[in-house]
Amino acid sequence: MLAGDTRQAVVLWIAPGAMHVHGVDLPAGTISFGHFWVERRYNVYHWVDPAGRTIGFYFNLADRTRISEATLEWRDLVIDVLATPAGRLEVLDEDELPAAVDAEVAVHIADGKAAILGAPDRLMAEIEAASRGFFPLAFSDRP
Repeated sequence: MLAGDTRQAVVLWIAPGAMHVHGVDLPAGTISFGHFWVERRYNVYHWVDPAGRTIGFYFNLADRTRISEATLEWRDLVIDVLATPAGRLEVLDEDELPAAVDAEVAVHIADGKAAILGAPDRLMAEIEAASRGFFPLAFSDRP
């Protein structure tokens, strides 16, 4: 864990090789800041290229997030949302939901989608600012 407490956490991962995720190319060295919150209905991976430019944001609808010094757990609720600075905003994997979804889970999914899709620019700016704040912790040679 890069930073956090029992309510929110940020993890860091750097891609060892190039990847392709739902039509987005992530070059080798892509920096991924994973943001997790106990109270939010999603977590998000903020992808930054090796030059420091944002590539995109990959939201996972989730619940049951637990954060401790030794553990970061959540339940993935299947639905993801991909957002890019170029304006792409796409809900993914809805076709993978089972035909019958527990009513509580369905409400959780709907609320999570609304939280992301209701103000994506504001949310991306918030996450971008938070990630930028962690650069000095992770990379002493970058601004």
